Amino acid sequence: MAKVKVANLREKSQAELTQTLDTYKRELMDLKVQQVAGAAAAKSSKIRDVRRNVARVLTVLTQQARSDVRGQYAGKKYIPKDLRAKKTRALRRALTKSELSRKTLRQQKKEDNFPIREFAIKA
Repeated sequence: MAKVKVANLREKSQAELTQTLDTYKRELMDLKVQQVAGAAAAKSSKIRDVRRNVARVLTVLTQQARSDVRGQYAGKKYIPKDLRAKKTRALRRALTKSELSRKTLRQQKKEDNFPIREFAIKA
């Protein structure tokens, strides 16, 4: 069987994808049985293609499932950890913009009472 196009898989529904997955798995099982029986070496390349087709179908299935779950959590305060942005550990722990812009009462008073002086220098 030839390489399956991912664009074609994305157009299919979840039921159709599971059905194609079953057919690929069945084909893979048949090929492995033939390999054990001592079939031609050409079958080994076909096994590789079918395994990759199975991986493509599973990838599209998981992507669709994740996008559905992402839609459910859109606009919510808490999002499951596997759907959150990965970033780096330091960036995840960094202060937010609002936290960075906050000032203590002492700092506010200091800025109000002692503004930065501006001098016009005559050249």
